[in-house]
Amino acid sequence: MARKALNKKNLVELGADALAELLLEAVKGDAARQRRVRMALSADQSPQEAAADVRKRFASIRRSQSFISWKTQKKFAKELTDLVTLVETRIGPDSPDLAFELLWDLLYLAPGIHERTDDSNGVIGDVMDDAMDAIARLSPKISKEPIELAEMIFDALRDNGYGEFDHVVPALAKPLGETGLERLKALAEEMCAMPLTDAQLEIYDFVSDPDRQEELARDRRDHTAKMILQDVADLQGDADAWLARYTAEQLTYHTIAPDAAARLLKAGRAEEALQVVENALNRDARDSSWLDTPELDEAHFACLEALGREDQLRQALWARFERRLCPDALRRLLKRLPDFEDVEVEDRAREVVLAFTPIEAGLAFCLSWPDTTLAAQLVLSRSDEIDGDTYEILTPTAEALSSAHPLAAVLIWRSMIEFALERARSTRYGHAARHLDACAAADAAISDYEGRPEHGAFVEQLRAAHGRKSAFWDRVTPS
Repeated sequence: MARKALNKKNLVELGADALAELLLEAVKGDAARQRRVRMALSADQSPQEAAADVRKRFASIRRSQSFISWKTQKKFAKELTDLVTLVETRIGPDSPDLAFELLWDLLYLAPGIHERTDDSNGVIGDVMDDAMDAIARLSPKISKEPIELAEMIFDALRDNGYGEFDHVVPALAKPLGETGLERLKALAEEMCAMPLTDAQLEIYDFVSDPDRQEELARDRRDHTAKMILQDVADLQGDADAWLARYTAEQLTYHTIAPDAAARLLKAGRAEEALQVVENALNRDARDSSWLDTPELDEAHFACLEALGREDQLRQALWARFERRLCPDALRRLLKRLPDFEDVEVEDRAREVVLAFTPIEAGLAFCLSWPDTTLAAQLVLSRSDEIDGDTYEILTPTAEALSSAHPLAAVLIWRSMIEFALERARSTRYGHAARHLDACAAADAAISDYEGRPEHGAFVEQLRAAHGRKSAFWDRVTPS
């Protein structure tokens, strides 16, 4: 008799009783799976009964002091994610306020959980972000009084050591309303106006200069207040209040200027937005010309478009393409050009790609555009510049070229083979052997190697230089 496949259809045919027995056997001795089953059973209870089970699990997590190893962390995170889903989908529809309270309690568990595990991979942090996203989706149905909610948020943000409450203000913007936002703003301003406590100063008691000690303590204390004020300003559409958080110099940072420009544009202040962006672009050109800042360039394009400065926008798009070989910038530029002029600019762009250094950036552009003919021309004209170590670009390029441009593909494969052998990168010998096999397969399609060694001669050169590297040759398919 043929064995039935293990799939949902066949399992359903077993019937509820048989499946229940199999499930009980499967979860026996596995506490985590037993909890998942209990949570699934809770889903069919009333919101209040399901909430009681969720709170029991929260209490257990709160009491636990054992370290969560990386081996069990993923399973634990999955359990927390399932709890978030259960609260939102099973409790939230009928009892949104109760669901909010449970998700809020989960966020308060974050510090204790973080202290018991290494979350360098961000698994636990992602769960807390999911909980905050669920709160944001529930927020239109939450009926909590705005002043009380504002004070809850303020208290949570004052002790937000692991960032679990970072996005709480925009998440709860709807139930906060203008009343709640004003209360939050007042609390944050009061915090900034209060004198520093001895405890706050003691954190920096290792600093000998009293003025510097006070400055550091104040910055630490006011950081949260300024974040609150910034979120409130955003929700109230107050661009000036948002900008007031930063110094003139900070507004030239490529990490801050794009957000500042976006808010000024939204407020209808395009000229000011452009000035912020230009100040940041000038700093970028002066301090770190090697650093790519796509968000800043995007803000520049948005400002020029808002001001109707078409010629400057075209120049800016071309400059980004010419500087970074950015395919998106070139596409946007070509769409803004009249017929025939776009053909001329595209021809100019090809010349830029053919001369761009490093060559791998040009190949990456050709893949993205895509233009395999241009990629082949680039390889054939500058093959001696190819860095065989850049396999993440070279491998897909060779594959893209192998059919219509076999010689160019072979030259790329050869560069990776030579790099692996010359540097004795034994971990790459398997890849290099496959590349050599690919060269052999392409040989029949190449009628002219254009002055380069034919395949047989290339193999002889490899054997002469690296014949003793048996770990490579043992992997090569015999010819």
